[in-house]
Amino acid sequence: MKNQTTRWWLVRHAPVQNPDGLVYGQSDMRADLSDEKALRSLARHLPKDAVWVTSHLSRTLDTALKLQELIDEDVIPTRETALAEQHFGAWEMQHWNDLPKGETTKFWTDFARQQPPNGESFADVVDRVRPIFRRLNRDWAGRDIVAVIHGGTVRAMLANALGVSLEVALAFHIDTLGLTRLDYLDGVDEPGWRVTSVNQRF
Repeated sequence: MKNQTTRWWLVRHAPVQNPDGLVYGQSDMRADLSDEKALRSLARHLPKDAVWVTSHLSRTLDTALKLQELIDEDVIPTRETALAEQHFGAWEMQHWNDLPKGETTKFWTDFARQQPPNGESFADVVDRVRPIFRRLNRDWAGRDIVAVIHGGTVRAMLANALGVSLEVALAFHIDTLGLTRLDYLDGVDEPGWRVTSVNQRF
């Protein structure tokens, strides 16, 4: 096998229009694309002729389409449900302050592994992301892959790529419109991942 590098460009979607400060997770909240300067600055650092993927939620697709417009790219992004944000179950679209105190206290004692009622833990997200991350990395080996996704999904990919603990993965701060760069080096004696940047802002 010849040496090849698969380059991942992980972008967290644009800020969400959420004036009431609701827990939204996998709820389909709209992205605020009004910060043209920030979007244009990010777009200048994205590759041409890349594979584009998003989650099924509109805030990732709308952000991807806006970035493509700014770099004059015309590729239909593949929408992958498995790349969605953490599902907060019964807490979705509720105010944190209105949630049952006993439930939230239990959650925050170990939010890497605790599940909201009828929802997912971060550990669940890491497990959900793993097979699609591996498949896309295999299917598009040697390509640039722009993945416009969610903060939780970016952290899950870092956990899978680096083999770090859930707590370490959750320590990464991922801003909206932040860029995280991962490379997978294949065809070498010891194939593996290289981190170029985490949460880079422009």
